[in-house]
Amino acid sequence: MNRRRSLLALLALSAAPLGALAQQQGRVWRIGFLGTGSASAYSYRIDALRSGLRDFGYVEDKNVLIEYRWAAGNYELLPQLANELVRLPVDVLVTHAVPGARAARQASSSIPIVLTDITDPVALGIVESLGRPGGNITGSTFFAPQVSAKRLQLLKEAMPRITRVGLLLNPTTSAAAVIFKETEAAAKSLKVKLQQFESRQPADFEETFAAIVQSRVDALMIQDEPLFTPNRSVLANLANRHRLPSAGYGEFAEAGGMIGYGLDFLQLYRRAAYFVDRILNGSKPAELPMEQPTRFELVINLKTANALKLRIPQSVLLRADKVIE
Repeated sequence: MNRRRSLLALLALSAAPLGALAQQQGRVWRIGFLGTGSASAYSYRIDALRSGLRDFGYVEDKNVLIEYRWAAGNYELLPQLANELVRLPVDVLVTHAVPGARAARQASSSIPIVLTDITDPVALGIVESLGRPGGNITGSTFFAPQVSAKRLQLLKEAMPRITRVGLLLNPTTSAAAVIFKETEAAAKSLKVKLQQFESRQPADFEETFAAIVQSRVDALMIQDEPLFTPNRSVLANLANRHRLPSAGYGEFAEAGGMIGYGLDFLQLYRRAAYFVDRILNGSKPAELPMEQPTRFELVINLKTANALKLRIPQSVLLRADKVIE
């Protein structure tokens, strides 16, 4: 009888999911997070990741530890920080954007890597395909060029008379050229002249805006990328100070920009927990298809529009997911 009970117990353990088995044994998983910005700027997104992990039964400092490394906008630090996480070691490495993905990929070809958001990883050579990423990388992806083109379309609908629009990009981001090309094609179809402006660091912002104002563009678009995300309030305030109607991603509009269109980043960070859980339960990143967001949000900041003495058409307001008054 005792031998029979022992055999049944062994069979039950062998059938249990890897994550559940590890928790039974008191294992604490270690997750590495490689951040391109600062901890304060991304705190709300990290909260979404933690919330997603809790949904799968992972509680920080109980059965999971998260080791954070932040580059604070200095991309040159990312390889060093990624190597630090790999040497700990971590069970899975979570990161975001192209600079983070490349640093993590260079640091390890064996530790699973989950991307919270990255633009076109196939074209950039980071994964083999979205359906079967190959290697040790999976996660969520989106196509920033198409999002930027849609953003311009919405700006034109909100301000039909505009003929010149500026696009602020970080030229050190590998996708910048592709984003400008796609947005420029959309601009031609809308009979709008698109002009590119560049900032490589926050210290460039004042000088860049002086050039933007001198160019006499009718409006300005801000690209969502790791340099601009933590500085969205600064950029929105600069645009408003110079009385420039502006468009960016949803969080940019919430920070004071006039129009925001883009991904629900909190949902993407929360969804990263799904990939982490699958990996900790034995799935291989190479066989976990990368996901594309299906939900995009439109945010209209009427308070900013009113301050600029602009009237947003009702047709645009009715499509907004959020209106700030």
